Amino acid sequence: MGSSRHTIVLFQPYPNRSSRTYMEFDSVYQSMDGICGLFEKRLKDSNPTVRNLTYDVSELYEFIDALPDLSALIFDTDLQAYVPYDRSWIKLRVYQHLKKYASQGPRSG
Repeated sequence: MGSSRHTIVLFQPYPNRSSRTYMEFDSVYQSMDGICGLFEKRLKDSNPTVRNLTYDVSELYEFIDALPDLSALIFDTDLQAYVPYDRSWIKLRVYQHLKKYASQGPRSG
């Protein structure tokens, strides 16, 4: 599957069903970055005095597993429809995303 497909991430950050929301991205890659960003924001909110936060994939997985609901809808141009993907698929893609990101080395900016 190409990574430049419109992606919608549906998630529920809190037990209350009214917290259900979504994020839209132009690619699968950007959507995985968005999911990591949700986790990083929660880490920063929990540790406001720590300047440089680090985490490993197991902590990210715990965050993903703790979300009451999480799925992705990815547009398939052949079908002309959105195809749903579950939490397990998202965890695999996030892992691949972080692995690729780590292999690029430190970024400046």
